[in-house]
Amino acid sequence: MGKKIKKESEPPPKDVFDPLTIESKKAATVVLMLNSPEEEILAKACEAIYRFALKGEENKATLLELGAVEPLTKLLNHEDKIVRRNATMIFGILASSNNDVKKLLRELDVMNSVIAQLAAEEEVVIHEFASLCLANMSAEYTSKVQIFEQGGLEPLIRLLSSPDPDVKKNSIECIYNLVQDFQCQATLQELNAIPPILDLLKSEYPIIQLLALKTLDVITNDKECRAMLRDSQGVDHLIKILETKELSDLHIEALSVLANCLEDMDTMVMIQQTGGLKKLLSFAENSTIPDIQKNAARAITKAAYDPENRKLFHEQEVEKCLVTLLGSENDGTKIAASQAISAMCENSGSKEFFNNQGIPQLIQLLKSDNEEVREASAFALANLTTCNPANANAAAEGDGIDALINALSSKRDGAIANAATVLTNMAMQESLRLSIQSHDVMHALLSPLHSANTVVQSKAALTVAATACDVEARTELRNSGGLEPLVKLLHSKNDEVRRHASWAIMVCASDEPTAAELCRLGALDILEEINLSVSRKNKFSEAAHNKLLNHHLSLKYSQTGYLSSSNIITDGVYDYGRINPGTKLLPLKDLCLQEPSDQRAILLVNSKSDASPTPSTEDKSSDVGYGRSISSSSSLRRASKDKTKENSYHFSAGFGSPTEEKSEPTSGRNTALSKSATKEKGSRKGRVKKEEEKVKEEEEVAVAPKLTGEGSPDKEWLPPSDPDFCVYVYEVTRSILPITSIKEQVEVLAKYVAEKMGGKIPKEKLHDFSWELHISELKFQLKSNVVPIGLIKKGIFYHRALLFKALADRIGIGCSLVRGEYGRAWNEVKLMNESRKGVTGALPPQETYIVDLMFHPGALIKLRSREADLYRFL
Repeated sequence: MGKKIKKESEPPPKDVFDPLTIESKKAATVVLMLNSPEEEILAKACEAIYRFALKGEENKATLLELGAVEPLTKLLNHEDKIVRRNATMIFGILASSNNDVKKLLRELDVMNSVIAQLAAEEEVVIHEFASLCLANMSAEYTSKVQIFEQGGLEPLIRLLSSPDPDVKKNSIECIYNLVQDFQCQATLQELNAIPPILDLLKSEYPIIQLLALKTLDVITNDKECRAMLRDSQGVDHLIKILETKELSDLHIEALSVLANCLEDMDTMVMIQQTGGLKKLLSFAENSTIPDIQKNAARAITKAAYDPENRKLFHEQEVEKCLVTLLGSENDGTKIAASQAISAMCENSGSKEFFNNQGIPQLIQLLKSDNEEVREASAFALANLTTCNPANANAAAEGDGIDALINALSSKRDGAIANAATVLTNMAMQESLRLSIQSHDVMHALLSPLHSANTVVQSKAALTVAATACDVEARTELRNSGGLEPLVKLLHSKNDEVRRHASWAIMVCASDEPTAAELCRLGALDILEEINLSVSRKNKFSEAAHNKLLNHHLSLKYSQTGYLSSSNIITDGVYDYGRINPGTKLLPLKDLCLQEPSDQRAILLVNSKSDASPTPSTEDKSSDVGYGRSISSSSSLRRASKDKTKENSYHFSAGFGSPTEEKSEPTSGRNTALSKSATKEKGSRKGRVKKEEEKVKEEEEVAVAPKLTGEGSPDKEWLPPSDPDFCVYVYEVTRSILPITSIKEQVEVLAKYVAEKMGGKIPKEKLHDFSWELHISELKFQLKSNVVPIGLIKKGIFYHRALLFKALADRIGIGCSLVRGEYGRAWNEVKLMNESRKGVTGALPPQETYIVDLMFHPGALIKLRSREADLYRFL
């Protein structure tokens, strides 16, 4: 046998690289390996990078600096499953907390590649880390949009049924983030996602159950989702969770979802029929966990906005549960219970229940140190006392006025606005209004009136309107400086603020000192400007403007061309003529000191003599603003003040109403006159004596009348005296006032006025009546455009009408003064229909007549007749 020879191995091919084992200790080297074409190297490099990233945030930042993200994104679509899996695992870890990585991933637009890893045929590990990456990325809005637009919602919903709990957890977390967007919620309904989400409630992992409940809490804000949840028996799942003590950590979220479901009427009925509603209330009342009580109260609040739900709650005596929750030691529960009571107040039965139980507790909460508690309790009281005098009384009896006034200085605007609302509701009753006024409410309202919050401004102004119905309250407001911020609110761009400020000013303008101060602060000018704007004016601004004009009749007559029977002409009133809206009317003093010109004469009514120590009120007020003058020497004017009080707006009678000032009194006389015939005669005798004494005094001191501006330069300025007018007042008081028939009084006074102004003027001779020359001569003699009405001996329509109104007001004849076109003016009186006199039953109707002072003095022309039209316009 021959010797065996060992066979040598064949050498490797020359074109094949010999295997090389490298041990790298630098991350940079491994990152370079990510560009290798070899699958094994790529897999091992990805695995090494994954372990490196797991060690901490610094390592993730290092990988970002080394540029590892970009080559890794390419590996997400690699053909090799292991490479793909390892790359996906890296992205799941990198996206967990590093915002820079998230930003870079969005820029590289890798969402589509990550979503592709959710395909059903992929491994569970890939599903886990791909869904983890999406869950982390979906926390930001831009990423949400990318995931949704690239169809990520559908595979995520499919993965809710995955056998792996991590995949379920990541998927539901991502879905929870996505459904914060409304568009995603709508798509969720189309994909029928509620059943698989409900299945997650059966999971043994609390985190999965919690995320499922949170997702349901968001999507059940939609009505259609609530219906889907009800049809899928989701309410039963929620009730079972609440009944299971072991799931107490889920009760808060379950209650929140149930609160949304209760907004749906069908769901509410179903819960009530199955006894779930009673269980819910009992659960809320007996639970010792504050957050559970709070969420239960919130559930009631949400559901109670529906009237049918409120009815069902009332039948289940929800009020008792809420009162119990008010006594909780937790402030959040108190707030939620107060809000629930506010919602239940829409039910009249609930309002009655809270009268004895609830209001006392809410008053106590008003004294809390927690501002949010005070705000919520004030809100509940505001709703409870609205249109409910019994509850307003209960709040007052529970020592609520002090607490409410203290709440006006709260740091929260809501608490201030709600407290002001309660005070307004209380002030509807006179007894409570007086009690509120005694607690220095006007001073307490100063801060809210200065607030920058429009709701607070509006409510504060409304409270002023409610409480300033008495002279004492208005005086307190004026003295405490409350009128200035009230006037400033008229400049507000908020409609409600302007409306309520106008309302308050209308109420405050009921007495002269307050009205004068309002005018000094510019309220009249601001209201006039507002009323010129179609978009800014309102009924209350018009009424407030008219109310202030009542204290400056000269301006009112010039602007509106109308004085009603309640507008009593007093000393210092003058007729300047018609002026356009927005035009300033100069004070009487300035007009008197002007040189005579070719403009029409300014007619002055003044029964005071030059010897009077005090200038006219209207002239004094006109230096600082518009005001209303009242002669202190006339008893008739004191009667007119009483009449003005009777016609003032009273909040206690229902807040008042911005009615037109043109409404006449029901009787032909001013309401200051007595309705009783016996008393009327007695008062007339007294007035006659007073007027006679007054005229005698004036005649003694006015023997030689002086012109304006004469005398010592240091002497206080006085308007021109008018002794003739004083005589007119004396004569009509003596001869006309005693007449018992109003109609006869009107006729006699008309003839008297015509006689003093040039007598009867036939229509055909009207153009020959040279009254213009006479007026020009008076202006020249007086060296002024201002002419006292008594000096005019030749007067036409507007001269006679002014004199008739001035004299009628002195003796208590109710008449209006109306300015027409082309120098026309006339007086209107209301007289009882003589044909119905003596008829039993209703009072005889009154008819309005025009008093003829020109063509047939004393004739009465029925308004809206052809004769009346001829008198006014021809």
